[in-house]
Amino acid sequence: MGGASKTYGGGDIEAGPSHGQLYPNMGENPEFRWAFIRKVYVIISIQLILTAAVAATVVFVRPISHYLVSTRSGLAIYIVILISPIIIMCPLYAFMKRHPVNFILLGLFTVALAFGVGMSCAFVKGKIVLEALILTCVVVLSLTFYTFWAAKRGMDFSFLGPFLFAGFMVLMIFMLIQIFIPLGKLSLMIYGCIAALLFSGYIIYDTDNLIKRYSYDEYIPAAVSLYLDIINLFLALLAILEGADN
Repeated sequence: MGGASKTYGGGDIEAGPSHGQLYPNMGENPEFRWAFIRKVYVIISIQLILTAAVAATVVFVRPISHYLVSTRSGLAIYIVILISPIIIMCPLYAFMKRHPVNFILLGLFTVALAFGVGMSCAFVKGKIVLEALILTCVVVLSLTFYTFWAAKRGMDFSFLGPFLFAGFMVLMIFMLIQIFIPLGKLSLMIYGCIAALLFSGYIIYDTDNLIKRYSYDEYIPAAVSLYLDIINLFLALLAILEGADN
């Protein structure tokens, strides 16, 4: 790991206490890794709070959602909002170690993605959104605790990388087919099921990377990865529940 051989506070990081290790044969001081993990989860928590605030504004202030889908200028703005997170990710990763530019870009990225989440929820029944939110919380917490528990017992999930990438490519092709050849509500539910399983796997994979592989200055990519996993899981569950309701 990038920072495993560095010294902190005048001591070798490998000379840290053996107790409290996150995984067997841990080659770094657990205190530094725990501090990094806490920092990442604080960032994710702020992102999720900001996402909830922006999405709630889009949902409850109806003129916003109706303007974005019912007028030509609104539709153009909506398309720009949808593609802006992809555009922002390029400078975000380029300046991920430059403070405070990295947090400004992260805020813009989160707000842009939150608008998309809000639009996805705006035309769905409130009870379905609430059910998807509760299920997302349960799944994310369960998988997070499981990954920490498994890592403590020596399990490693790095092998999931190629399989998750292949699943992601299948999902992207399925989505493109759905755009050009709509297959109805059943296909939406199938898409949601595949996406839910895929991003559940990504939560395990990215949490495992958070525990073992990210260096201490990679808190931005670590937070973005898990944040995207959580948001995509929520949207997948929303698609499943919406399809089942019709």
